[in-house]
Amino acid sequence: MHTLYQLADAEIRSCIADYLALAADTKGLTSVGQDAIDTPRKAVILLAGLNASPNNVSPAAAALEWERRRAVPFDVEAGITAGVYTNIRGAGIRFLQEIKEGTANFSHWSPDFIRSNPHTLPLLQHLAGIFSKAALKKQVGSLSDNSISLPAAKRLAAVLQTRVIPSEVREGEILKRLESTLEGIVRDLIGRVMLESIVESALKSANIPFKREEEYASLSGVVYDFRADFVVPDELSPKAFIEVRKSSSRHASLYAKDKMFSAINWKGRHREMLAILVVDGEWTTETLRVMARVFDYVVPLAHVNELAVSIAKYLEGDSTKLKWLINFKITPAS
Repeated sequence: MHTLYQLADAEIRSCIADYLALAADTKGLTSVGQDAIDTPRKAVILLAGLNASPNNVSPAAAALEWERRRAVPFDVEAGITAGVYTNIRGAGIRFLQEIKEGTANFSHWSPDFIRSNPHTLPLLQHLAGIFSKAALKKQVGSLSDNSISLPAAKRLAAVLQTRVIPSEVREGEILKRLESTLEGIVRDLIGRVMLESIVESALKSANIPFKREEEYASLSGVVYDFRADFVVPDELSPKAFIEVRKSSSRHASLYAKDKMFSAINWKGRHREMLAILVVDGEWTTETLRVMARVFDYVVPLAHVNELAVSIAKYLEGDSTKLKWLINFKITPAS
């Protein structure tokens, strides 16, 4: 049985694939017709991203709602995660029913049941009133929703037998408590998977060779060597680097300074390398303008497919895609 995290991971990757297809078929969500909304998931993504109710809407109704809300900025995160939350909330309900049936309405806590159903651990924690991994480890020992040893299952069963009063279990309350766990899972996946997966999928669709940050040691620079989120095609003969960053308006200036120095450091060493920044969130207009004086491309996440086409043309020899040359070197004064 899959864990809540595994289910969420699979769903967010499916949502990303549908989002990319929708963005490609609608010119970055600038021209949305019902023909492009060919799956229920795409309708949910479109409407949730526009802060509209995504429940049981036909393609025609979704396209009409997009027309009504064209001035509303599309929130990629909200669009993609809406379906993820629906998916794992449903799994949470199913897991709670498994526990109810396997424990005779929360009255008999068998170590064998717990050991055989580790995927239900997040709900068992909330039933036991243990709300953090640290507290769980302190009271029961090391265990996870992938695997629970028999000794740990015995200790957890003893805790549940003592703390759970069957007549006082409120299933709705348990599921409400589970929301904090689900939010933590989705937040982790947004940072770890969502933004960079969207860029990765676009690069693959355009047949662009690349390495992700975890696949190479460093990209050399004038001042120091470190890794970009993506390097095209590799760190030995780089033609482009891509940084992906979400920001709030509060942190935009700080992130802009950090990213601009990265671009100067790398482009100073590799003069004809494209510097690319993919942005999401509430960047300020001024920070975007300033970064466009250093980066060859500063593009929103919704237009990453068009960006991939430009990179492919640059790799084929279209030098017009390179806007800036940066002459940056450090030499001794004497």
